[in-house]
Amino acid sequence: MSTLSRFAHTLRHELFSDFASDTPGTRLYFRGVELFILAYTVYFCWTWGLYIQQNISSVLLPLGLANYIDVSFLFNHNVALINAVLVGVLGLVGFVRLWRPAYLLALLGFHLQYVARYSLGEISHGSNLVGMGVLGLGLALLAFRSEEHRRRFTFGFLYFCVGLGYTSAAVCKLVGTGITWPDGRHLLMWIGERKVDTLSKFGAFEPSVLQEMVLQDYHYGTLFLLIGLFTEAISFLMWWRKFRYVVVLLVVGMHLGIFLTMNIFFHASTYLLILLGLPWHRIIDYVWYHIQKAPPFLKPSPSSS
Repeated sequence: MSTLSRFAHTLRHELFSDFASDTPGTRLYFRGVELFILAYTVYFCWTWGLYIQQNISSVLLPLGLANYIDVSFLFNHNVALINAVLVGVLGLVGFVRLWRPAYLLALLGFHLQYVARYSLGEISHGSNLVGMGVLGLGLALLAFRSEEHRRRFTFGFLYFCVGLGYTSAAVCKLVGTGITWPDGRHLLMWIGERKVDTLSKFGAFEPSVLQEMVLQDYHYGTLFLLIGLFTEAISFLMWWRKFRYVVVLLVVGMHLGIFLTMNIFFHASTYLLILLGLPWHRIIDYVWYHIQKAPPFLKPSPSSS
C-alpha cells in the first residue's frame, strides 16, 4: 500500500469512526447539532430576506450562482421572504426525515439568499460553517438510510471541512501577503479602521485590554497575529481524534481573540465550534448513566394524576 493510500485509509478511519455507538448521548448530541444548524439557517435566511427587501435593487457583485443566473428576482414582491419560508419548511421536512432531498434543496435556497444579500460588494464569512453543516446533513440524508451512518458522515464531514477551511485561510494569507502578514502594524491599522467604524456608529470607542496593548506597542499585535496564524495553520489536525478537541478549542480561542482585538464576533461559527470542540455525547451519557444509577429516593418521582 502506498503512502498516499495509507494516509487516505487512516484519515477515513479517523474522521468517520466516531459516533457509531447508539447511546442517548450520541443520538441527542447529533440531533442537537442538527437543530442548531437548521435554526441558524432559518435565522440567516430571514435576516437576509428582510435586508434584501428593504435595501437591494440590483446586483453589483455576483457571487456563487449569481455568476450564472440572475438573482434579482429575489429583490421584489417579497420573494426573498417566501424563499426564507421555503428554506424553513424544507429544513423541517429534512429534520423529521420525510423527504431525503429536503436538506439539499434547503441549501440551494440558503445559497441563493446569501448571494442576493451580499450582492452589493461586501462578503460575509460568518455563515459559511452553517452552510457547510447543511451540505453535510443533506449529503448524509440522501446517501445513507442508517442514522448511525448519517451521524458518522456528518461529523466527519464537518471536522474535515472546518479543518481544511481554516488551514486554507492560513495558506491564503501567506500567499496574498507573504511572511509579513503577522506584522503587528497590520493589526494596528485594522484596529484603527474598527475605531473609525465604531465612532461613526456609536459616537464612542472603548478599547479592550488587548487593543490597548497593541495601541501601546505593535509588537503585541505581532504576537497575537502569529498565534492566530499558527492556530489556523494547524487546524487540519482536528482530522485526527487525539488532536481534535484541543485544536477545535484553539480555533474557538482564536475567534475570541478576533472579537477582543477587532470587535468582530462570528457568532454562528463560534457557537458551532464550541459544539464540535467538546465530547458532549460522552458528557450526556455520563450524566444519563449516573441518573439511572442514582438511588430511588434521589430520582424524580412520577407526577401523580
